[in-house]
Amino acid sequence: MVARRFLVRHKDSEFDVDYDTDDGFEVLKFQLFSLTSIPPDEQKVLGGEGDRVLSDDSDLASITGKLRLVWINEEEREGEPYVANKNNGVIEERIRPYVDQVLKYEDPHRQEAARKTVPVEKVEEKALVALAKEGNFRPSKSEFDYAFLLQLLFWFKQSFRWVNAPPCDGCGNETTIHGMGVANQSETLYGASRVEVYRCNSCSSITRFPRYNDPLKLLETRKGRCGEWANCFTLYCRAFGYQSRLIMDFTDHVWTECFLPLLGRWMHLDPCEAIYDKPLLYEKGWKKSLNYVIAIAKDGVYDVTRRYTRKWHEVLSRRNLTTEAALSTFLSNLTKDCRKKFSTQELSALEERDRDEAEALERDWHSSEDASISLPGRQSGDKEWRILRAVFGSDANCSLSSSSCPVRKCIDEHVTKIYNAFCPVITELVNKHSSKSRAVEVFGSFRRILVDLKNSPYKKRRTTINSSSGGAQYFIRHMLPSFSQLFDALSLKCDLDASGTLDIFSAADPVHTSIALPVVFLALDDVIYNVNYCDNFSIDSLSWPLLKLNRICSGLILASGEELPFGIATSAFDGTHMSKWEEPNGARGCWLMYKLLGNQLHELVAYELMVLEGSEDEGSSWRVLDKQSFQNFENRFQRKTFKIRSQGLLSNAFRLRILAVRDVHATSRFQIGSIDLYAKSNHCS
Repeated sequence: MVARRFLVRHKDSEFDVDYDTDDGFEVLKFQLFSLTSIPPDEQKVLGGEGDRVLSDDSDLASITGKLRLVWINEEEREGEPYVANKNNGVIEERIRPYVDQVLKYEDPHRQEAARKTVPVEKVEEKALVALAKEGNFRPSKSEFDYAFLLQLLFWFKQSFRWVNAPPCDGCGNETTIHGMGVANQSETLYGASRVEVYRCNSCSSITRFPRYNDPLKLLETRKGRCGEWANCFTLYCRAFGYQSRLIMDFTDHVWTECFLPLLGRWMHLDPCEAIYDKPLLYEKGWKKSLNYVIAIAKDGVYDVTRRYTRKWHEVLSRRNLTTEAALSTFLSNLTKDCRKKFSTQELSALEERDRDEAEALERDWHSSEDASISLPGRQSGDKEWRILRAVFGSDANCSLSSSSCPVRKCIDEHVTKIYNAFCPVITELVNKHSSKSRAVEVFGSFRRILVDLKNSPYKKRRTTINSSSGGAQYFIRHMLPSFSQLFDALSLKCDLDASGTLDIFSAADPVHTSIALPVVFLALDDVIYNVNYCDNFSIDSLSWPLLKLNRICSGLILASGEELPFGIATSAFDGTHMSKWEEPNGARGCWLMYKLLGNQLHELVAYELMVLEGSEDEGSSWRVLDKQSFQNFENRFQRKTFKIRSQGLLSNAFRLRILAVRDVHATSRFQIGSIDLYAKSNHCS
């Protein structure tokens, strides 16, 4: 393979064209077709001395750098006005309504209405926690904006409802399509040009489903199909200040793009699927045969099809509604019309952005696919509807996943601190000869404090406990000092006044508390469970599993596969049951390797979960530390602990191997909600 670059001139335009000699001269002509809309059989390619006609690969071999392209009948066409293809009206009919539609997103009233429906502080907190889990506790504005947009996407997915057939307005039972109705005045007020009519399968009542186009109304109804979803979500993006545009796929789908300064480019966001930055989702995952993908925004209309395909030449063969030149002229005129009232400075910035995007689109369709990324078929809509539209993909259970995981670092030091911080509390209870019921009462008081803090605004977490309230008196007077390490681990401070009132509040960055609270709730439940099932709550019980000390943390993780973005390998080490490592193809076997940082060596004494191996040479060789078979987990969030029988092996890496799940025919997946590794208290480094 030899890569060459030609500067191709056509009339007053110049194009940089990358040419792969393995592809041949005919592929070069298709590349020129994509740039100029001149069909390959009507092209005349000239180059070299005397501008001679080039007809095959051998002719190109002697050319250095510059080519000229003309239409075969160019001389006859010279000076004639361009006459658009008669089908250009079809293009305009599809695009023109959206040009007016996107202007609604600029309405301050609609934007304010959208912001009022979002739990902004919760979305903001989730964005900061997501960044913190990557080790970023001090994000820049562009990093925060990126994280906030993703959390806005995930929130929207949970708050908006997909409609296959609406439930009966009368009895709430299922309905069946009965036909189309005429929109009434209240429906047309919000842009419902068509209304679907459904009959109840139980009571025969009629239910109307107006297809509203005004995003203001969609903020109220919060339901629909892809048109309503993308329409409303794009308004949300604009309401929070993102440069956004509505993306219309002529093969019947709609989604959103936002420009992210952090990335320096436009990013694909599909609110129906809650998938982002995966533009090949439709061609590779849904198996769509794309033709036109058009971006519409307040500042113009753009053909972005090449971002969404790696089969541009196949796509070109399906773009037959008009000529490429006619489409380009039409979109250019629309864009000029959109920008009529823009300032010179704004126009200059947009033109620079347009040039950058044109270069990016050219790179996109030339770039190779990431074969390790598995893209799912469509998930939104019922199965029959998806099959009918041929967007089911190749596997009904397929998900966004990767079979080539990057090495990830565990940001879980706070988990270890919380586990260790229970030791002074349990020790104090034992030293006071407390009964199990007294211990549970103390932990119950602590839980009530945590619940109050969790329910308070994350930026100003605060709760007040009065010693005269039931159960709190013993906690404050006798146990409070032993909880100081736990409060520190949660980034909380306590202030006890003379009247016995305890004030608890954030001590530092509130994100530290936000990331720690889910961990301490799970750890507290585990402690209460172990106290209740302890044979003798005494000094003899101050050991595993009641005390879980020396949890290994901050290591590097590598796995056989993972689901994106929520089932990544480090999710198994974050100390919560709200996340998990999920291996989409792990039912018949998978693995996860944990490597200690630096020159640390640990002797493993216990772990929670399955087959485990240790290595003292960073994974070059392995020794089985423990093996478990036929382990059934009867309940969700159930944890099992295992002690290591092998003694004396110092390791700097550990590997968890799962040989198979119980029923490999029922699922292809393997998932673990939590993994904890515990070292012997004395270790060398």
